[in-house]
Amino acid sequence: MVVRYAFGVVLGLVTTFVLFMIMQSVIKSDRNPFTDGFDGKIVDIVRLDEDQEIEVKKRKPPKPPPPDEPPPDMPKPDFDNSAVSQGVDIGAVDVNVDLNVGGVGGFSSDGEYLPIVKVAPVYPRRAQTRGIEGYVLLEFIVTKTGAVANPVVIEASPPGIFDRAAINAALKFKYKPKVVDGEPIDVAGVRNRITFELAE
Repeated sequence: MVVRYAFGVVLGLVTTFVLFMIMQSVIKSDRNPFTDGFDGKIVDIVRLDEDQEIEVKKRKPPKPPPPDEPPPDMPKPDFDNSAVSQGVDIGAVDVNVDLNVGGVGGFSSDGEYLPIVKVAPVYPRRAQTRGIEGYVLLEFIVTKTGAVANPVVIEASPPGIFDRAAINAALKFKYKPKVVDGEPIDVAGVRNRITFELAE
C-alpha cells in the first residue's frame, strides 16, 4: 500500500517537472504567432463555371383525387304547423315569387305578412345516427324587410337536440312583410313549428 502511494507521488513529481520544462521552452521562444507571417504556401483554387444548358421540364399538374363518396341522403324534416297559430305548413317547396308592387315604399296596399321562402333545416348528424326524432317550436319577429329576427325556442322535444338546426333554418326564412297604411312594419310573436322525422 505504501509502495503504491510512493510510486504515485514520484510519478506526479516527474510529470510536473516535465510540464514546467515544456512551458519554459515555449515562453523563451522568440517566435510570436500573432506577428510572424505564415511560412507555408497558399494555393488559390478558382473554379470556372462552365456554360450549362438549362433544361426546362414541363410538369403536368397531378390528377385530382377521385371525389369522396357523397354523404347519404338526409331525410327531409317535416314542417308541421297544424297546432300553431299564425304558422304555415310547408314541405319541400320550390317557391318562385315575382313581386311586382308599386306605391309608397314599394307596397301598394295594406296586408298581412306572408311566407315567401322557408328553408328546410339540416338534420343533426348525431340525432340521425341515433334515430332521434322530435320537433322545435320557435317564436321570432318578421321585420319590415321580410327577414327573421331574434328566433327563440319556445318548446322542444327532446330539448337541446334540434334547437340549433331549427334556429339556423328560421334565420333563412323570407316573408312578405305586413303593411299598414302603405308602410311595412315589424311583426313580433310569429310562431313556427319544425318537425324532425326520419324517413322509413
